[in-house]
Amino acid sequence: MKLYYSPTSPFVRKCVVCAHETGLFARLTLEPASVHPVQRDRALIALNPLGQVPTLITDEAMVLYDSRVICEHLDELSGGRLIPPRGIERLRVSVEQALADGVLDAAVLARYESALRPEALRWNDWMTGQLDKVICALGELEQRAAAFAERVDLGTIAVACALGYLDFRYAALGWREGRPALAGWFDRFAQRDSMRMTRP
Repeated sequence: MKLYYSPTSPFVRKCVVCAHETGLFARLTLEPASVHPVQRDRALIALNPLGQVPTLITDEAMVLYDSRVICEHLDELSGGRLIPPRGIERLRVSVEQALADGVLDAAVLARYESALRPEALRWNDWMTGQLDKVICALGELEQRAAAFAERVDLGTIAVACALGYLDFRYAALGWREGRPALAGWFDRFAQRDSMRMTRP
């Protein structure tokens, strides 16, 4: 399998952590891709019209995107190690992944606004609105953190990658402040080999 990636993408990290946790990492060939919201990589677009990473080419030469689809494929290949097969547990994992991906979507959009948009065109209210999504989601994750316990599934992996991205790009946000349950859980989860080997 070939995974088109950027080393600092939190969505790529989620897929690679899943590959480690399912024992499939050795089957991946990592292919660097240049991703930019304006200067788009035409070689990548030929595979994925969105021009985004992660993009996976399966052993059957099928092109998969986005990270949710890729992680689901890896889970299926592993016999279902990371996604419960049905019922409330599956829904819980799916919602946790959606919440974590929402944090990342908002954080990446705010990052584009501050790092890529010309300063004269930046919209502070937009950045504030995106970061408010992050803050609200962190409040929800603090409430859920006790239930994470020792679980290693797609929900907890997605949350850990989102928090890792906040450490990487938004250290000044101080997301741990006032969220002791979430911070304690993350500090333990971040010591997993899969997390340490994928730290940007």
